[in-house]
Amino acid sequence: MFSGSTSLTTAPSLPAETLAENCYDEMFLGCTKLTKAPKLPAKTLASYCYKSMFSGCKALATAPELPAETLAEHCYDEMFSYCSKLTNLPELPDYFQFLATGCFKGMFQNCTALETAPELSAYQLGENCCQNMFYGCTSLETAPMLHVVFSLAANCFESMFYGCTS
Repeated sequence: MFSGSTSLTTAPSLPAETLAENCYDEMFLGCTKLTKAPKLPAKTLASYCYKSMFSGCKALATAPELPAETLAEHCYDEMFSYCSKLTNLPELPDYFQFLATGCFKGMFQNCTALETAPELSAYQLGENCCQNMFYGCTSLETAPMLHVVFSLAANCFESMFYGCTS
């Protein structure tokens, strides 16, 4: 919808609490002057709903709160990738029953100003759920606590902190 805008600084309100598959996919992709993200109140997500939503928003310094308790496949996939000024991340809910396949894949990839990652607790992990989550975050100094109660799936933490040189 606004993908590639070079003048948008504040995102419009997005009050939807029920999301459809791909509904906000790439909505603000490459909006290089976007500094304010909207509130995202949905608690149950759909597949690919926020995929690459803010990817490449180089002026965005603060991520919106993410209150979702039920995740879907690739729901946050590359949501904030290449947001090079992003320093403040939202706290994630205290506990997830299940991290869906690819749900956090590349979520903060190449967020080079990011210094601290949020804690992550789940009962069960899906394939590739956290793959590349903080890949290339060269300023990341503190890794999160990863609390997994029951089981891990294939490649769930693959390259999660690859290139985090700090």
